[in-house]
This record gives sequence, structure tokens and C-alpha cells, in this order.
Amino acid sequence: MKPILYFLRSSEQKIATDMLHYAYRLDELGKSLEDFSQLEIFSRFYALSSKDLGLYALDEHTIAGAVWIRLLKKDDNANGFVNETTPILTIAVKPEFRNKGIGSAMLEQLFLEAGAIFEQISVSVLNSEKTVNYFKKFGFVEVENSQKTSPVDESEVITMVKKISNERVVRPSDGYDPRKWMD
Repeated sequence: MKPILYFLRSSEQKIATDMLHYAYRLDELGKSLEDFSQLEIFSRFYALSSKDLGLYALDEHTIAGAVWIRLLKKDDNANGFVNETTPILTIAVKPEFRNKGIGSAMLEQLFLEAGAIFEQISVSVLNSEKTVNYFKKFGFVEVENSQKTSPVDESEVITMVKKISNERVVRPSDGYDPRKWMD
């Protein structure tokens, strides 16, 4: 069964905050977000800016994952920062829902939506062959000399960037005229 995707709204900031726990592997490390206040920039006041864009996935009536992008400032000192016109991607899928295509489905839809606003997206990923290859599959390329340290476990992370096409998103409701519903 394919996951059902929903836009992540400002009233659902808690979803972004909860998913940070999985995006930064805190569940694997036995840590909590309170241990890493610097991660708060990825979810604090989510969607109060028109440049915040995200989705979450429901599978079996449970939130399975979320993906969102935010424009941050250089002063935020966030891993994955390229410039102030490139949003940083955060993605998380709960462990029990991994390897079901949920992350891929969320990313593909996010790229469609983000293409109407942005020219590119960046992401900070673990510098491991598996993780890097996953993002390369979606067209991300490594930014040279972007190695940094993860704020949670001091592992090496790199920044990757994806150019996105600026295509108009066509939705099933486009062109719908409610006055003609009886025709």
C-alpha cells in the first residue's frame, strides 16, 4: 500500500519536531532533542515563512515520516548551508516504516512542489556510501570541501545539492469550476 502524503502545515510543527528525532538518528543514540538545542532551527516556527515547505506520510493510519525544507541564514551555522537562497532539506522515516519507499515518495513529491519556488535544495548527509548513493539516485551531487562534523555524534557529514526544475505543478483540482458540478 502506498503512503498517503499530506502537506505539513504550521499547525503541525510538532510533526517536524518529532521527526527531527529520527532525522538525526537520536533514537539509535538513545538521545533526545533536548540534548541538542542547535537542531531546533530545523523545526522552530515551522511554516510561518512562505518559504517553508514540507510533507508527511501516513501509512497504516500512523505518521511514518516527514520531509521539509527551510531557508536558513548563514548565522544559523547549520550543516548543509550553501547560501541564503537554497533551502536545507530534512527527511525522516520512522524505523518500522523504512525500506517501503516512503522516503522516496516524499522526496519526489517535495521536488515537484519546491520547483515552483526554488532553483536548488541542499542536504547534509552522513558521509557513508549507502547514504550518499541514496541521495545521488535523486540527482544530488556532493559540494566540494563540505565535510563537517555531525552535531549529534561527531560523525563526518557532507553537503549535497540538487538542482530542481521549475515546472508548474498540476493538481487534480486545477481547472475545477464548482459552479459546474451538476453538469
